[in-house]
Parts: sequence; C-alpha cells; structure tokens
Amino acid sequence: MPDKNEINALISLLDDPDEAVFRHIREKLLSLGEEVIPELESAWESSFDAVFQERVENIIQSIQFDRVKHELMAWALPGHQDLLEGALLIAKYQYPDLNEIQVRKYLDQMKQDIWLELNNNLTALEKVRVINHIIFDVHGFGGNTTNFHAPQNSLINTVLETKRGNQVSLSIIYAVIAQDLHIPIYGVNLPEHFILAYVDQGGTSDVVTDDPERVLFYINPFSRGSVVSKKEIDAFIRQHRLEEKSEFYTPCSNLVIIKRLLNNLLHAYEKLGYALKVDEIRRLILAIS
Repeated sequence: MPDKNEINALISLLDDPDEAVFRHIREKLLSLGEEVIPELESAWESSFDAVFQERVENIIQSIQFDRVKHELMAWALPGHQDLLEGALLIAKYQYPDLNEIQVRKYLDQMKQDIWLELNNNLTALEKVRVINHIIFDVHGFGGNTTNFHAPQNSLINTVLETKRGNQVSLSIIYAVIAQDLHIPIYGVNLPEHFILAYVDQGGTSDVVTDDPERVLFYINPFSRGSVVSKKEIDAFIRQHRLEEKSEFYTPCSNLVIIKRLLNNLLHAYEKLGYALKVDEIRRLILAIS
C-alpha cells in the first residue's frame, strides 16, 4: 500500500486533461481500495474544481460499490446467508456509512418488547397476534401505500427510521425478529406479493421448504400482519392468472429473499430514471445469481 504522499500525488493528477492519464490514475486508485477514501474525501473538500470533484466522487462511489458487491458475493456462499446481514448489505449500497449497531439495537428493542409478552402456553396464532401488536401497534410500522415504489422502502435502515416499507422489507424485519425468538416464520416468494409462512416444525429445528402441508398459515406484514389461509393464496394465484407452483406456498431461502429485495430496488430506480443505479443493482443481482 503506497503511503499518503504517493496517494496524494496520484490524486493530484485526477484533473489532468489527458483522458488516458485520467483513466490510468483512476484504475490505480480503484485498485488500492477503501484505504484511499479518506485522502480522496480530503482532496474533494479542498478543491473548487467541479470536474475534479466529480471525478473524485465517481472513484469513491466505485470503490464503495465494489466493496458491497464482494461482500454480497461472500454472503451468498452456502452457510453464510444470514437474512439481516443480507438486508444490511443492500442498505450499504445506498448508505456506505450505515450504522449497523443502531439498526440491530432497534430490532433488539422490538424483539425484547415481544419476548416480554410471550409465554410457552400461547398457540401459533396467539404468538403472531403478540408480534403484530408490538410491530404495528406499539412501534407503528406499516406498508408505504402512498409512495410504494420509493427506493427507501427496500433499505432496512430507512424502513426502521420512517416505519414504512414494502412487502419484502417488512417481511424481513418480521421474520428476523420471529426467528431470533425461535418462532418458525419464514419468507414465501409469492409473485406480486411477498408473504410469510408459519411452519409446523414437527418438534425439530429443520425448516421444511417443500411441503405446503407443514405450513400452518400465512402472514401478510404489508397488511399489518393479517393471517392468510391457503385458500386465499389459491384465489390470489387464480386472480393474477399465475401458473400454480409449490414454491408459492412454501418457505424460500434467504438468498431468494435478498434477490427479491434487490429486484424491488431495481424497479424503484428504473421508475426514477437512475440509469447508473439500475446498472449497478443489475450487477449485484448477477453477482449472487
């Protein structure tokens, strides 16, 4: 790793009018990774050259994007697919300096509030009513129906701040808290509407992902945790003229959930016309596919 003087010497050449020189310097700085970001930020702050500042911003964003991509690829490896970690990585795409501790602290607070209301005598439905009461009544979470396609609805930190999210982000928050409390609630990748399934584990800790008969009922976090039956899923599939598949009724992997979250973010940026972000999100989806 070059010392600060060498890094600053490279940075000073970023305003070179020769495009070939700029590309060479850019690639060199990108290869050095995150350790050059403080020097780049310092150079940006001390400059009044708009072209130079734009080039510095581009390099910083590229370095941060590469970090997210490589961390997401590592996360997608078998055995590493923690759901909350995946959601945090997606949020870091937009918020590189995301305060993970603050996110985890808030989730832990909700988990603690739910735990205080639980006991071993509660049925599955009664447990869900407790979770719903704490998340939607006490903490005030709900579906963002007024700005459904906003990118912020797919970023867990902003969902926790605004208490509004989309079907996938609210399901992730719900499932993460439930699973931490050893309540078997998992995501179901239903087209057009992501939901959750409460699974009968049959006295084991294994999640049965391919047997709809093991699902006691479904939960719709976007509708304040309303409980949904299999018949209602059948009607939804018919209404949307979808080909019936077993995967529409059974829990999916965390990898599938994070891909769905990325696809929601992709569509949000497409609607806003953010071509660069659309391209980057496609690259993230490809990286874990």
